[in-house]
Amino acid sequence: MSVREDQIVRELSHYIYEHPDEQMALMPVYDAARDHAQRGTCTHSRRCPLVTTGAVVVDERNRVLALRHEGTFALAEAEPEEEDGSLSQAALRLLAEAVGIHEVWTEPDSEGPFLIDVTRAGRHRYGPRLRIGFRYLFRAHSGAVAPRVIEAGAAAWIPFREIRIPSVRNRLHSHLVGVA
Repeated sequence: MSVREDQIVRELSHYIYEHPDEQMALMPVYDAARDHAQRGTCTHSRRCPLVTTGAVVVDERNRVLALRHEGTFALAEAEPEEEDGSLSQAALRLLAEAVGIHEVWTEPDSEGPFLIDVTRAGRHRYGPRLRIGFRYLFRAHSGAVAPRVIEAGAAAWIPFREIRIPSVRNRLHSHLVGVA
């Protein structure tokens, strides 16, 4: 992956500074990423945390874009690839590939991850490693997704209260309170 380890460390460091109550859960991941950045290689026998990135896209009606995955709708998430220059670019690439959406924007002061969540091994589809998900918040008009994509069932705009990941749902709720 071309997203450099020092970028991951910077994102984690800034996020921990902004969300000190989550420091304890993220410190093992931060330490592993810092170790990778300093050494330039993995010394964890391939047991280091797996980094994923995802985009949480909210429309003008505070609905969230969900993609069809294994017969249900889920938030977009993937591992960064070679062509990705940053974690947020990887999230946007995934959206562009999956549903052709390019017209998204961030809110002021929302350039970093809006949520970093950690999932223990065995509780996700990525195998026997700890998973760390960098989730970025974007806004888009509901018309930014082509109607044919929605009609084909490849994507849907769902109320944020229907998101099945409690940490994302709760963070969105606190973020959107007071937004009409």
